[in-house]
Amino acid sequence: MSTCPLAAVAIVALCFAPALTPAHADGPLRQAAAEAQAAKAADRAQILAMAGHYRVRFDMQETTPWQADYVPLERQISGGNEVVRVIEDRPDHIALQHLLVVSAGGQTHVIKHWRQDWDYQPGRVLVYAGPGKWAWEAVPERMRAGRWSQTVYQVDDSPRYVGWGRFETQGGIRRWRSNWTWRPLARRDAIRHPVYDRYYAINRHQPTPTGWIHWQDNIKMGVKQGRLVPIVQESVLNTYERSEDFDAKAADAYWTKTQDYWAQVRGAWAKAADSKGGIAIAEEAETGTAISARLLSIGDDIAAGKTPGDAGAAEATALIERSTARIG
Repeated sequence: MSTCPLAAVAIVALCFAPALTPAHADGPLRQAAAEAQAAKAADRAQILAMAGHYRVRFDMQETTPWQADYVPLERQISGGNEVVRVIEDRPDHIALQHLLVVSAGGQTHVIKHWRQDWDYQPGRVLVYAGPGKWAWEAVPERMRAGRWSQTVYQVDDSPRYVGWGRFETQGGIRRWRSNWTWRPLARRDAIRHPVYDRYYAINRHQPTPTGWIHWQDNIKMGVKQGRLVPIVQESVLNTYERSEDFDAKAADAYWTKTQDYWAQVRGAWAKAADSKGGIAIAEEAETGTAISARLLSIGDDIAAGKTPGDAGAAEATALIERSTARIG
């Protein structure tokens, strides 16, 4: 954790160096075996309950500028229909795939969206280490018990960010809260080429009576005179309301046709991360990784019957291998 003596989060951020040790929100958990198993079962149930059909609202607001010459952006609100499916479910690992469903001109289009992987008591996590880089970082052994990591992946299944933390109940509300984590710019910011180039953030996930919410507390950071400084604070509230007011069949049809392809893509990214000490890859503001557009178009061609699945997976695997470099 930072050794800066100041208490205010915004001021503490001024002391950050580019490479930080993970911030620990709470101390080690000490639970009896039966209590730990019951808690884990409740955690798993809460994660799995995020699957379903949703009307999603994305509410983004830059609030407090930390630089005198910065003017916060106007509030941005958007939304859409989203299907969330469980694509992997093992005792210590759950993967949820998000698929956007868009209706336009009398037709329904499916857009592969983000993925979230949950891992119980992980020994290491793949953290964002600056533009175009993700590196392995050990979770302190004394902080693993009872905790889950959530790794968020971009639309092409390349890594985006990861946090680890515990499920807890406060004020009658059960939620998961991450540690402080580094994140690359979201596309909404990256395409503007702003003065900041990464976020330092806490993520929270919690159920509601009609779905669930994802709340982000983001410090938008930028490099000035060779050091990272806070530029502006942002609050993001993503609300997932269960809905059957749209046809989810198109999402399931797309996934049925492409799930084997995307499983091999996930495997290729995992192999690259394991063999290269992490992932280093060129990024583009408009698409994420430089190969994102091609990986997605292969998936679309497989779904449309234009490309055989094996051929598409072979091309994608080779593309990931030659486009990623060793960390360090």
